[in-house]
Amino acid sequence: MTGRICGTGSYIPPRVLTNQELTAFVETSDEWIRERTGVARRHLAEEDTTAVMAAKAGIRALADAGMNAAELDLILVSTMSPDRLCPSTACEVQRSLGAKNAVCFDLNAACTGFLFAYMTAQAYIRMGLYWKILLIGAESLSNLVDWTDRGTCILFGDGAGAVVLCAENEQRLFGCAAHSDGERSEAIICNSRNQKKYTASKESETEAENTAPTYIRMDGRAVFQFAVKEVPEVIKEVLQKTNIPIEEIEWFVLHQANRRIVEAAARRLGVGIDRFPMNLEEYGNTSA
Repeated sequence: MTGRICGTGSYIPPRVLTNQELTAFVETSDEWIRERTGVARRHLAEEDTTAVMAAKAGIRALADAGMNAAELDLILVSTMSPDRLCPSTACEVQRSLGAKNAVCFDLNAACTGFLFAYMTAQAYIRMGLYWKILLIGAESLSNLVDWTDRGTCILFGDGAGAVVLCAENEQRLFGCAAHSDGERSEAIICNSRNQKKYTASKESETEAENTAPTYIRMDGRAVFQFAVKEVPEVIKEVLQKTNIPIEEIEWFVLHQANRRIVEAAARRLGVGIDRFPMNLEEYGNTSA
């Protein structure tokens, strides 16, 4: 069995932050940001939370699938910006939707989160454990951004996207390739917002607190070099596994990290940029 996408939905918060507005926070310009990232605007969750955005996207995906929430077996939410560590965002979505029969948990794989969650969901379906899965990627990265750091605050936005996967016996084409590299983990860091070391006494508590910043810290050059090299290679790997010539691929839907990264990947693959749809001009990088 494989999982077929039988419904999709998304939610973007209404507040828009333009490049011009960012010039009030950091030394930059609309031209500078567009040239280096391709981003013109991003949406911010001023009123919405990660769980609320996830639920709204999930409701729309269920409506598109013509499905009732009670039919769901599993809700899987990918996020690196949950509102709380416990309960999981997926459990909060379950409550909002009334999906009383669904197992729920979160997955954190940052920008690769949706793909990792998709592969996890497909594996569950192939094992016969779950048949109808709501898969959501949701982020409120504006809560994790240092608005004085030009290298990160220009990139990220908030929002949520969801798909409903339905198990079917028809063996659809499905291939995947994924890798992790912990050796390069220092390239992007975001510490826990609640980090505090154990203290033996109240008197030493203040001194013992971990004051490491809880904002996203990124080595932009290292991330760029890694992505430009590895993304084309993993695309070639999955095409080789599925025996599909690159010429037959109509669309290459990449993570919307940065326009320069997408363009560089297209060049390395020898594929026209018109086959790489991009929406980061409006939404920025929304991670999962």
